[in-house]
Amino acid sequence: MEEQQLIQQLQNNDTRESAFRFLVTTYQKRLYIHIRSMLLNHEDTDDVLQNTFIKVYQNIHNFKGESQLFSWIYRIATNEALTHLKKQAKSNQLSTTEYNQTQIENLRADPLFDGDEAYLKLQKAVTQLPEKQQLVFKMRYFEELDYQSISEILDTSVGGLKASYHHAVKKIELYIKSN
Repeated sequence: MEEQQLIQQLQNNDTRESAFRFLVTTYQKRLYIHIRSMLLNHEDTDDVLQNTFIKVYQNIHNFKGESQLFSWIYRIATNEALTHLKKQAKSNQLSTTEYNQTQIENLRADPLFDGDEAYLKLQKAVTQLPEKQQLVFKMRYFEELDYQSISEILDTSVGGLKASYHHAVKKIELYIKSN
């Protein structure tokens, strides 16, 4: 289905339900991967994914088409995940970085985790980055999104994203070498 057609169906009360089911089927896996890369926890990821789709459903009439639908949904998912991270960190009386580090330690016990020590070390290095560099690195490295898509999602210039990614890679390399 063409994106413009999907948007029209989502904004039409008569076709909204079936169009929304199509949207969920189309984006669910990619959004799960995106959110999971930020939260590192299956249950939290499922909750945030559900909240993301609820917000999309409730706000689809506000979508103006100034970006791709995919970018708009990813922006909602990103904001939902960041909000969740900050709430969890605050409720555990930790900084976001400290909370992320506890989540990495919990990965070993997660039945869905199939990574190894190198992956855990990479994740630890990523948690040391500033929030924006973390986002850019994860979207580019793990999700293999192009800079233009990331630019639309984060509402940042491509040049700024390239610089953030470059700095993130350098910091990760330094962390891995020193640890």
